[in-house]
Amino acid sequence: MSASPESLPRTSREWHLVARPNGWPTPEDFALREAPVAAPGEGRILVRNLHFSVDPYMRGRMNDVKSYIAPFQLDRPMDGGAVGEVIASGAEGFQVGDQVLHGLGWREYADVDARQATKVDGSLAPLSAYLGVLGMPGLTAYAGLFETASFKEGDAVFVSGAAGAVGSQVGQMAKLKGASRVVGSAGSDEKVRLLVEEYGFDAAFNYKNGPVAEQLKAAAPDGIDVYFDNVGGEHLEAAISRLNVHGRVTLCGAIAQYNDTEPPAGPRNLALAIGKRLRLQGILVGDHYGLQQQFVEEVAGWLRTGRLTFNETVVKGMENGTDAFLGLLRGENTGKMIVSLTR
Repeated sequence: MSASPESLPRTSREWHLVARPNGWPTPEDFALREAPVAAPGEGRILVRNLHFSVDPYMRGRMNDVKSYIAPFQLDRPMDGGAVGEVIASGAEGFQVGDQVLHGLGWREYADVDARQATKVDGSLAPLSAYLGVLGMPGLTAYAGLFETASFKEGDAVFVSGAAGAVGSQVGQMAKLKGASRVVGSAGSDEKVRLLVEEYGFDAAFNYKNGPVAEQLKAAAPDGIDVYFDNVGGEHLEAAISRLNVHGRVTLCGAIAQYNDTEPPAGPRNLALAIGKRLRLQGILVGDHYGLQQQFVEEVAGWLRTGRLTFNETVVKGMENGTDAFLGLLRGENTGKMIVSLTR
């Protein structure tokens, strides 16, 4: 054991889900509570979280329904990706001062099973990058484009939610691998400028400025071969209309309908998938961890040479954790939304 119990904090603040949202979550659905902190047992480490992640998939975990990941429990701390510093260790191979990535976010201090923690190197990239471009969102983009969508050089690619943590990486990766055209949609004119001027998209549009189908047709007059879907709804319907024969769709997210209380109308033109011989395939990043080493090596290289860039929206302060999450659902982030607990 490293670090004496006397030097450890006595309490930790943590965010609890206290009510299951009906439609859009509200601040009243959450509570910031204090919990005691104890020295870690054998095989465990105590981590002071420096940054934690808020992600769209967390909205689904607030519903008490069976899914690919267990729902959050009421009156218990929520969880999600976090990076932090080991302040006490009961596990071989981990020492005080080590920086680690783990899954117990939404709290100041985390008692983590050492088998569920991964050491990270803050000299390769900022620690928060391991929650974004070098973490789960980055791997989602990489696997979803190259494995799920079977991207090949010369493909024309459309990305919805393209200014977000996943979408911004998908577009840049497609350009780096020889896409003939990359088009993105976003929810503000400022984000549209970012897509073209900073991320190198060939065209982009603000979906609030008119029907998605019309704007996509203008941006991709020769059609698209790959659609990376982070939004669902109207975007998916528009993409099906513009996809060329043997087009591929990666179904990653449907944020447009996460807070709906009524079923969506669906893509009304799904029958087009038959004649076009389209492939629509969902992605869960957990199926693709075999790509992890290849992904980190290639993306770290792109970052090092400046060929790939990323943005973060950082909200400071534990007390602002749920505000950051609600802002994410409203599209207030550019790139990865991070809650930072650094002093």
